[in-house]
Amino acid sequence: MPSLQPRQLLSINVATPSPITIEGRQIMTAIGKRAVSTLADPQRVVVRPLGLQGDDQADTSVHGGLSKAVYAYPHEHYTFWQTVRAQAQAQNWGAPLPHGMLGENLTLTGLLEGDVFVGDVLQFPDCTLAISEPRRPCYKFQAVMGFKQAVKMMAQSGYCGFYLTVRQPGTIAAGESYDVIPGAREVSIAELFKARMQRSD
Repeated sequence: MPSLQPRQLLSINVATPSPITIEGRQIMTAIGKRAVSTLADPQRVVVRPLGLQGDDQADTSVHGGLSKAVYAYPHEHYTFWQTVRAQAQAQNWGAPLPHGMLGENLTLTGLLEGDVFVGDVLQFPDCTLAISEPRRPCYKFQAVMGFKQAVKMMAQSGYCGFYLTVRQPGTIAAGESYDVIPGAREVSIAELFKARMQRSD
């Protein structure tokens, strides 16, 4: 079912790698994104071919690179994650999740995994990003979400978000709207994610 919300960028989130402890091991990760451009403070952020200014990745084998330069996540799914985290006692009931909590660079509305296809283009006022592939949940995501079923919940729900490649560098700011320019429309992010999750079972 398509999103009924307007196509808008709510937040831009970045991080540099820092250590977290997972099952007694110290791991470097940049999953802990923090908002640097919000609706209340829409700072412009430079978009380069390898990603956003101020953002970096700890493990470029699974995140980053030209094909996964930027990670976007639909804000429509935040209510789901608030609920399942509260059920798992990882957060209080009704407590909001900060933007970037899913490890995303762009928290946006108006575009869900079933609406978007590999090769579709998101046209912002000063930069152009193209849909490349779904996100694959990993143990770092599970650690940040704070409960053991987080990866399974993403796999079952299909709420994976999508990676973007930078077609036209420029700048971007929270509050901007975007247009979707259809590509070949051969495989949706939802279909590709489902197929990848079935192969990894």
